[in-house]
Amino acid sequence: MVKFYDPMDRADQARVEAILRGKGIEYFLLPEPQEGIGPQQIHVAEEDLPFAEALLRKG
Repeated sequence: MVKFYDPMDRADQARVEAILRGKGIEYFLLPEPQEGIGPQQIHVAEEDLPFAEALLRKG
Protein backbone atom coordinates (compact mmCIF):
# COMPACT_ATOMS: atom_id res chain seq x y z
CA MET A 1 0.00 0.00 0.00
CA VAL A 2 1.16 3.51 -0.79
CA LYS A 3 0.05 6.92 0.42
CA PHE A 4 -2.53 8.19 -2.02
CA TYR A 5 -4.17 11.22 -0.45
CA ASP A 6 -3.82 13.45 2.59
CA PRO A 7 -7.24 15.07 3.05
CA MET A 8 -7.64 18.65 4.24
CA ASP A 9 -10.55 17.81 6.56
CA ARG A 10 -13.04 15.05 7.35
CA ALA A 11 -15.43 16.16 4.59
CA ASP A 12 -12.63 15.92 2.03
CA GLN A 13 -11.73 12.48 3.39
CA ALA A 14 -15.36 11.30 3.08
CA ARG A 15 -15.55 12.59 -0.50
CA VAL A 16 -12.42 10.73 -1.58
CA GLU A 17 -13.47 7.55 0.23
CA ALA A 18 -16.84 7.64 -1.57
CA ILE A 19 -15.11 7.97 -4.95
CA LEU A 20 -12.83 5.01 -4.23
CA ARG A 21 -15.65 2.83 -2.86
CA GLY A 22 -17.82 3.68 -5.85
CA LYS A 23 -15.19 2.26 -8.21
CA GLY A 24 -14.31 -0.72 -6.04
CA ILE A 25 -10.82 0.45 -5.10
CA GLU A 26 -9.69 -0.95 -1.78
CA TYR A 27 -8.02 1.49 0.58
CA PHE A 28 -7.07 1.85 4.19
CA LEU A 29 -6.76 4.81 6.51
CA LEU A 30 -3.65 5.69 8.44
CA PRO A 31 -4.21 8.01 11.40
CA GLU A 32 -2.18 11.16 11.73
CA PRO A 33 0.17 11.29 14.73
CA GLN A 34 -2.49 13.15 16.74
CA GLU A 35 -5.20 10.52 16.17
CA GLY A 36 -8.75 11.73 16.50
CA ILE A 37 -7.86 15.36 15.81
CA GLY A 38 -8.27 15.47 12.05
CA PRO A 39 -8.67 13.45 8.88
CA GLN A 40 -6.68 10.29 8.14
CA GLN A 41 -4.30 9.65 5.24
CA ILE A 42 -5.74 7.41 2.54
CA HIS A 43 -3.57 4.59 1.19
CA VAL A 44 -4.25 2.37 -1.83
CA ALA A 45 -2.52 -0.60 -3.42
CA GLU A 46 0.36 0.50 -5.63
CA GLU A 47 -1.26 -1.03 -8.72
CA ASP A 48 -4.47 0.99 -8.09
CA LEU A 49 -2.66 4.31 -7.70
CA PRO A 50 -2.85 5.50 -11.35
CA PHE A 51 -6.59 4.72 -11.57
CA ALA A 52 -7.32 6.37 -8.20
CA GLU A 53 -5.40 9.50 -9.25
CA ALA A 54 -7.33 9.65 -12.52
CA LEU A 55 -10.63 9.42 -10.62
CA LEU A 56 -9.73 12.40 -8.45
CA ARG A 57 -8.74 14.47 -11.48
CA LYS A 58 -12.20 13.84 -12.94
CA GLY A 59 -13.69 15.13 -9.72
